[in-house]
Amino acid sequence: MTGYSVDGRQFRTQADYRAALKDKEQIDAIKSKVNMQQPGEVLTLWGELAAGKYVFKSILGNDFKDEISDLAEKYKKQGYTKSSRIKTAGRKAAAGNAKKISKKEKKSGKAAKNNKEHPISIEDYDEDMQNEIRAALKQNERKRKLLIALCTVIAAGCFGYYGVYYYFAERTQSDYNKLADLKGSKTLTSPGVTIHYDDEDDVELEVLEEYETLYNKNKRLIGWLKIDDTNIDYPVMQTTDNEYFLDHNYEQEYDKNGSLFLDADCDVVHRNTNLIIYGHHMKSGKMFGNLNKYSSQSYCEEHSTIQFDTIYEKGTYQVMYVFRSKIYNEDEIVFKYYQFLDAASEQEFNSNMQEMAAISLYDTGVTASYGDELLTLSTCDNSEEDGRFVVVAKRVG
Repeated sequence: MTGYSVDGRQFRTQADYRAALKDKEQIDAIKSKVNMQQPGEVLTLWGELAAGKYVFKSILGNDFKDEISDLAEKYKKQGYTKSSRIKTAGRKAAAGNAKKISKKEKKSGKAAKNNKEHPISIEDYDEDMQNEIRAALKQNERKRKLLIALCTVIAAGCFGYYGVYYYFAERTQSDYNKLADLKGSKTLTSPGVTIHYDDEDDVELEVLEEYETLYNKNKRLIGWLKIDDTNIDYPVMQTTDNEYFLDHNYEQEYDKNGSLFLDADCDVVHRNTNLIIYGHHMKSGKMFGNLNKYSSQSYCEEHSTIQFDTIYEKGTYQVMYVFRSKIYNEDEIVFKYYQFLDAASEQEFNSNMQEMAAISLYDTGVTASYGDELLTLSTCDNSEEDGRFVVVAKRVG
């Protein structure tokens, strides 16, 4: 693939290349000011990055954030905290202020003594001035009370919002725990299911026994996704569009957590080259809220296997690529991972593999050949507008 290179990253256009050069310049400037061997400085930098103090326009910025995040986590595990550095700085500042105050006290000692002997009170002013002072004090008191009332309302609203948010999150998790218990249940069983694709193509398929009850509760169930030692253990739904399950759960109730769902154009029977599963990046960690942990190579190595069963067959996948992307305009000529469902030729397949390898955050050592079956997990990423975080895996069993 042709393009431009910055710090080992390849860029297709001059605009992306220039953005990467600017990011590198900013990153080098930051590193020149921060001692990476000092835990306090690293933790402070990570706090600034999390607060959005620095804005990056290319993948180099994400790489830098991941680097600082890993280093900050390392120092936190070693017992360092940002507050310890703040306290040290505070003690130094306090010592300096004490010296300044001491000098001021020497110069103004006489004035202070006079003030103590003759303190000023409101009665020292004439009646008109006293009225003005009292009016000003009343106005300030009204403002203070209004501000307190406003803050109370805002606080109540925030607590209410988060209360509702976490109520739905916990309710959703509880519901999905119950669904997980129904896997393998004999509550609702059925014989084989006949799928009619057209008048000439009748395919008779047997739903796996462990999913029969779940399927008979909701015919839109298409499979189940599970990653060991994570919270990702959910049913996967599918309907004729990619909108419905953005805000509906398995029970087809409104739920802002939505559901994991298979792209409407994917076919688990006449198998696509690549099956794409979407899910919300919830702050609570539900759905694909923790998928971006795969930005760490060590995390990927510990969770390299993904289990995705369709309702007809089991499947095991191994993580191959991890990258950040975005939703592009239709007229933009650029690799769009979400349009890669089928490869009509080996050349087309290899081209898509090269595109994903070029933007992958690290090398997993796993590759795929034409004919392999792929699985893509996609969720939102707030590092840029319409950003996406993507994990691609190859079927190995």
